[in-house]
Amino acid sequence: MGYDEPGRSGEPEPTSAVPATGAEAVLDDPDTEPGRDRFGVYIVWETLLLLGFGALVYLVWQEDPAVLRGSGLRGLIVDVVGVGLLALAAGLSLRTAAVNLAIGPVAVAAGLHFAEQSDRGVLVSVGTAAAVAAVGGLLLGLVVVLLHVPGWAASLGGAAGVIIYVEQRSAPVLVQGNYDPLGTAGQIFVGFAALAVFGGLFGAVSPIRRVVGRFRPVADPARRRGAWAAVVTTGGYVCSTVLAVFAGVLIASTDGAVAPAVGLDWTVLAVGAALLAGTSAFGLRGGVFGTLLTAGAIGLFLAYAQARGWTVSRWAVGAAVLAVGLVVTRLVETYGRPVSAPGALPVPPAPPMDATTGGGWSVSRPEPVGDWPPVLPAQPIVSTADPWGSRQWESGPRSWESDDR
Repeated sequence: MGYDEPGRSGEPEPTSAVPATGAEAVLDDPDTEPGRDRFGVYIVWETLLLLGFGALVYLVWQEDPAVLRGSGLRGLIVDVVGVGLLALAAGLSLRTAAVNLAIGPVAVAAGLHFAEQSDRGVLVSVGTAAAVAAVGGLLLGLVVVLLHVPGWAASLGGAAGVIIYVEQRSAPVLVQGNYDPLGTAGQIFVGFAALAVFGGLFGAVSPIRRVVGRFRPVADPARRRGAWAAVVTTGGYVCSTVLAVFAGVLIASTDGAVAPAVGLDWTVLAVGAALLAGTSAFGLRGGVFGTLLTAGAIGLFLAYAQARGWTVSRWAVGAAVLAVGLVVTRLVETYGRPVSAPGALPVPPAPPMDATTGGGWSVSRPEPVGDWPPVLPAQPIVSTADPWGSRQWESGPRSWESDDR
């Protein structure tokens, strides 16, 4: 498009950033933007989430202080961890750029299985459900990476298969065992908080961050992204499905009964919470404390609504959270992109289209040959007089009339 071929003029080809070295050179994706992401947007947004969390704590305390004390606080913590595990599952799959929409139905199916089999022991019932979920997540991940199809479409098909299992029950199922998570609410919350925060900290490391989000599409979404992307994406499906199982078991053990339901409302709420926490809908980018703060804020809002006597649909909460989360994604993608490295040469802009060059297409000019002289050599002055003309202005004899001839 009117550019000379790079390297023909002897000048180095311009670059946009300093090449990575060490671990970044091995794990970095050459097709993504070079450089480190900016974290200022996450600091600002997570500060706003913290302020919102504090405001909800104040509102709940003003409405019903018993919610924040004793058994009320333990019940609130278990509810927050249940929502947080689903948000963590959605955020993990979003980080790999292959969202898992089956987490809601998986949570409902795991709750039903736990309610039916909990009399056999927590380890047996939960372990069986987790093993089945891991196999299902592995198969789902293989479908996505081998066929290289969008994760949302494949996981939606997986959700349909899980819903078929759920619809085999027509009535709510009571929990058969006597496991009560309220007695260990503090330990459960500490484990969830550590998982969410340390996962965010590891995701903030540039090489890990980029290899986790390697499945993120670049120029052509149908282009395969390599073996690293396939392995990480498959692992993301396995882990997110297992996390959904733990969330379903925790919610079922708290409620004491599980009603057969589609479960997609849990999916909408979980994906919206992950987006609201600062995870990009395009994958790769995310914060550190966002999931913990968002799960706490959602749990507090539901507790506040219950204290006020409001009837709040999970679909409505999920839709509202998802709408705000999409705005957060735009902010993260706009202000979280890496900046150009210092001293990097800018890439020249494309030349404007010109109708005189055939719609903008032109052939690059050949370079001048070094052996050519800068100017033409001086030529002798030749008379322009006609030697055969009449002798109007000549005073001497003609050249052929000389005595020598």
